[in-house]
Amino acid sequence: MRRDDEFSRFFASRFDQARRTANALCGNWVEAEEIAQHAFVRLYAHWPRVRPDSADAYLRTVLTRVFLDSRRRGRRREEVVASPPEAAVPPDTAAAEERPPLLAALQRVPPRQRAVLVLRYVHDLSVEQVAEAMDCSPGTVKSQAARGLETLRTAYHGAAAPGGA
Repeated sequence: MRRDDEFSRFFASRFDQARRTANALCGNWVEAEEIAQHAFVRLYAHWPRVRPDSADAYLRTVLTRVFLDSRRRGRRREEVVASPPEAAVPPDTAAAEERPPLLAALQRVPPRQRAVLVLRYVHDLSVEQVAEAMDCSPGTVKSQAARGLETLRTAYHGAAAPGGA
């Protein structure tokens, strides 16, 4: 029972942050909620082995991998239905709503590069921490960050220009 109580407290205190991170990765609040929920389901399965001092890092790793798994080629995503069962409560996105051109440009960045950008610059992780979360080398993180920033700059300036996309 102690395991469930600890996990419940962790979930309650981290879910909104995980959902915001997932939204930065995928650009869709509904999908972000699904990604965050799926990450917590995976985390719960391994909760007895998760050290309290590394739980946040473990959650970021799982969240990133769930996002990247959802973007793999050949992966079937859920089908959209004609009418949703009920309207969702809109999240408090006041800060995010002030940056629509940047968020739109971020969605033009390929998924792995986007994951690197979110982990490096939103979560302020080191190159080594991002490499561990994404299961790749530090050199890959650096090259993906450089390419991702260039793609983001191009997409952002293209969207901000008159007549831009």
